[in-house]
Amino acid sequence: MNILNTNSKNGYPSTFDGLLKLVEKLRGPDGCPWDQKQTRETFRNQFLEEAYELIDGLDNANNESICEESGDVLLHIAFQIQLAKETNSFSATQVFKNIIDKLINRHPHVFKGVKIEGENQLLKNWDEIKKTEKAHSNYKSILDGMPKAMSSLSISQKMQKRVERVNFDWEDLDGVLNKISEEISEFNKSETDADKEHELGDILFSIVNLCRWNNVDAESALRKSYKRFEKRFKFIEESCEKKGRSVDELTLSEQNDLWAKAKTENN
Repeated sequence: MNILNTNSKNGYPSTFDGLLKLVEKLRGPDGCPWDQKQTRETFRNQFLEEAYELIDGLDNANNESICEESGDVLLHIAFQIQLAKETNSFSATQVFKNIIDKLINRHPHVFKGVKIEGENQLLKNWDEIKKTEKAHSNYKSILDGMPKAMSSLSISQKMQKRVERVNFDWEDLDGVLNKISEEISEFNKSETDADKEHELGDILFSIVNLCRWNNVDAESALRKSYKRFEKRFKFIEESCEKKGRSVDELTLSEQNDLWAKAKTENN
């Protein structure tokens, strides 16, 4: 695949309008039976899957994958616009008008000559402007409007970033580390399963805060960690297979030796 090849020879321009035209055809009376029966709800999990595949491409710095998966994500956006068009809910023009107006309104330092000092002030201005917008006018808390479908790690870090803007934060990194130690101590004292779940949740939330303090995205860090684990464990499986053995036959010492070797060869 040549990611720079944007020529279209099938009657559908290589533009977003061309994609909208194609989706309209697929949903039309002489289109595809599968596409015709899809709804907003049936596309939900597929959209998430495509978004995660795009993230994989970004993590791997794979331009071809990023190009392909970006197209898949845009396809789902086009389908949502087509579904809205069929019910007269909104149009593509409204979608683009809304986002353009929103971005201009939230960047007064770019479009209206407003002076700002640093990123913190920029983010505070962003929050204040959001409160004046119709879609957010009923928000009473700085934590209102969090995406419910976001992963728990991501939404935890997003919450922590928001409250940081109003100075609800530790004074230094020692406070963050001490909080983690405190939560681990409380876990060690827990007796019931419910208590253990409660304290483990607090430990995870505190570790996410440690990530924030170090400018590390918790979701990305954990994703990279499990990918390292996957590579290393597969290395152990392959090493066992070469010797005609299985992983469950290894002694603890053999497991540790192979794990150390896997870390050396797979980082």
